[in-house]
Amino acid sequence: MSGITITRAQMDDLDVVEALLERAQLLPDGLRQHADHLFVARVGNRVVGCAGLEVYGDAALLRSVAVEAEHRSSGVGGALTRAALDEAARSGVAVLYLFTKTAERFFPRFGFDIVDRAGVPATVQSSVEFAHACCAGAVVMRKMIAAR
Repeated sequence: MSGITITRAQMDDLDVVEALLERAQLLPDGLRQHADHLFVARVGNRVVGCAGLEVYGDAALLRSVAVEAEHRSSGVGGALTRAALDEAARSGVAVLYLFTKTAERFFPRFGFDIVDRAGVPATVQSSVEFAHACCAGAVVMRKMIAAR
């Protein structure tokens, strides 16, 4: 991960992040409404990855974890996920959910387990991602966050 920094996204990063999500076949909808909990990985000034949270009280949705193809398997996705997990803990989140069609093997190393979507709280079910048709067949995962 040499030369890569993880920072909070700036407003002028959002177009680049949305394009990255589209290349990764992830949903950009709702991203701007939750930009205050969005992180980016940079090489110099270039955004090469992202991860964000949608916080709904003491529950949250981990979303938009994506890394440019040439930087995958280099630790960038893990660093972004850890930044989002730290943000969740700082924000008072007790339980974190995510939806994935391709990364159900990646997230268990961070303490996520597969759960039934019926158990997702109504606040998280109100998210754009939960309601979007592309997530209907996705695996739902959950991580309990230790209180600080």
